Amino acid sequence: MHILIERSNLLKSLTHVHRVVERRNTIPILSNVLLRTESGALRLKATDLDIEITESVPATGEREGGTTVPAHLLYDIVRKLSDGAEVKLSTNAEGTQMTVASGRSNFRLQCLPEADFPDITAGQFTHSFQLKASELARLIERTQFAISTEETRYYLNGIFLHTIDVDGAPRLRAVATDGHRLARAETDAPAGSEGMPGIIVPRKTVGELQKLLGEAEDEILVELSDSKIRFTLSDIVMTSKLIDGTFPDYQRVIPTGNDKALTLDRAVFASAVDRVSTISSERGRAVKLAVADGQLTLTVNSPDAGTATEELAVGYEADSIEIGFNARYLLDITGQLSGEEAVFMMADPGSPTLIKDGADEGTLYVLMPMRV
Repeated sequence: MHILIERSNLLKSLTHVHRVVERRNTIPILSNVLLRTESGALRLKATDLDIEITESVPATGEREGGTTVPAHLLYDIVRKLSDGAEVKLSTNAEGTQMTVASGRSNFRLQCLPEADFPDITAGQFTHSFQLKASELARLIERTQFAISTEETRYYLNGIFLHTIDVDGAPRLRAVATDGHRLARAETDAPAGSEGMPGIIVPRKTVGELQKLLGEAEDEILVELSDSKIRFTLSDIVMTSKLIDGTFPDYQRVIPTGNDKALTLDRAVFASAVDRVSTISSERGRAVKLAVADGQLTLTVNSPDAGTATEELAVGYEADSIEIGFNARYLLDITGQLSGEEAVFMMADPGSPTLIKDGADEGTLYVLMPMRV
């Protein structure tokens, strides 16, 4: 293997692929990135056995071949090379070392055989469709904060992606919940997604996909089966295993009879919650919402620090109510709303509250109350 490649191109690709590599591995080959030269390009591949990312980048090759080198080490080396530099990658005859040379800098890295590198992309994909990168990014952004981190309920450790018929129109829906809050977002179902199995995309995959979508502008290709999903964004291909579990029937926890409608300015409300929750020293401290006669009073009581209150003018015509919520959860949800107004549909202090986005009918949130 002997190639020349621009430092900026190599760094960009390494940035994409090296992130899936865990810094601590019991299997040495999983710490490495696979580099293979083929027909005027360098293909990079990295995996943690659950996610695999490959990317091709233009390169000038004198001798084709492949090897694997430590991913984070190579990334750090290339990151510290001079801007605009050209990087020469070459392996020795035995394939045990790779030289990284640029200007007066020269590094020799230990290699592991390409043949030992695992491949998780085998298998057939039963469904495929194309979706705008911006739409998939929106589905993820609106729901990913509610993904559970509790490993015992592993089936909640991802976003549930499925199609559903809404008033005769097929919709692609994303749902996430941690048992305390639920986030749901949807978009028009793209051609080819009809009949797709309901799948749970793991939290780590969601995070990596979110970073890649931030750079994508065009449509992306989504292919999936019961056990895997693959995203193709131009020269980047990310394949991931899916969570093998059954997502709970989330429709059962979405309230339908809540009749107390509270309409408020999203930004003003979020700022007020942030201010009064400053007094709280414990994570998860509740903020009490007392609503009556078009006025909302926010209250936080802390045994250690004291009390904070703030009043807001709101739209409310139902019977007065006092209800408590986790301040952090309120801020998470209001941070995802795109409209100026938020609508809280409440029933009583002990029942879940439905939160709607004034500018996005396809998005809704459910928040469980706290005792105050």
